[in-house]
Amino acid sequence: MSGPNTQYDPVEVAALDPEAIEQAVTDALAAIAAATTLEDLKTVRLAHQGEKSPLALANREIGALPPSAKAEAGKRVGQARGRVGQALKERQAALETERDERILVEEAVDVTVRVPRRPLGARHPISLVSERVEDIFVSMGWEIAEGPELEAEWLNFDALNIGADHPARQEQDTFFVEPAGSGLVLRTHTSPVQVRTMLEHEPPIYVLCPGKVFRTDDLDATHTPVFHQFEGLVVDEGITMAHLKGTLDAFVQRLFGDGIETRLRPNYFPFTEPSAEIDCRCWVCGGSGVLDGQSCRTCGGTGWIELGGSGMVNQRVLRAAGVDTDRYSGFAFGLGIERSLMLRHNVGDMHDIVEGDVRFSQQFGMEI
Repeated sequence: MSGPNTQYDPVEVAALDPEAIEQAVTDALAAIAAATTLEDLKTVRLAHQGEKSPLALANREIGALPPSAKAEAGKRVGQARGRVGQALKERQAALETERDERILVEEAVDVTVRVPRRPLGARHPISLVSERVEDIFVSMGWEIAEGPELEAEWLNFDALNIGADHPARQEQDTFFVEPAGSGLVLRTHTSPVQVRTMLEHEPPIYVLCPGKVFRTDDLDATHTPVFHQFEGLVVDEGITMAHLKGTLDAFVQRLFGDGIETRLRPNYFPFTEPSAEIDCRCWVCGGSGVLDGQSCRTCGGTGWIELGGSGMVNQRVLRAAGVDTDRYSGFAFGLGIERSLMLRHNVGDMHDIVEGDVRFSQQFGMEI
């Protein structure tokens, strides 16, 4: 086995050639000087100090040299790498100083400039109408009652005298909650709150039940699958349709203006008997059906506007809630809040109400 080659000349290795090393340093210094940003300098560092840079490759060749040649080659490569490293350090410091000075100028804040006021939002008119209706009935001595939106099918239908074969209990009208037979629905009205109130409290009962309800309607100009309504319930001794009529007259005058009266048209609802549709005189044309020589658009020329349904609480409903029908009677009514809003303010499209555009809400301010 032959001994080490003590005559090996490191100059003969291309990467260790003094001229090659000096050229690598010259290229690196030129690139460093040309870097104008810290990102540019990062790229230069990778090219001239990274693992694949000329000086890094030259440094690897030193390990293959005989001992007598390593010291001189190592010194030459080390000095070259040191010059490049120092130049990088100085250039980075200079570029960081330039960046900091530029930031101080570009991001300067004039504390004397008036701050632009952030535009205020607006409360949704549905909330405003709901609170106004609640205030009207609270001022008459009523209480506000609330209940869950996910409701038992018995409370939503059976307790209200809505039989198993009623169309409202079909899937095209009601959102049933899976699994099938769970006995849960998204409430289709706030009437279950009335039943809960009668189950939990002894008469006399005077409550208003506002809330969100759900129907399987498509969203169009006059319908939405999620809407709001309020229902009133009175259970007391000696309650008659006259009390219902007087309550509705007082309510519509507070909501729509003095002089507005209501009328009741016979109708049928499972949970009231007798039942009636609620109409009120058109507040736009005053009940004449004519406005500016033309048919009133608000009431369609009839002079009356349909508001909702009402009637005397069916005795079956009272008995289902444990109320003594020999002693107590009651009335109930229900109106849609979206409908009241559309009528009161001539809103022509349900999309405007439900789509959440703040520009729509801003028209109403903070009070309605």
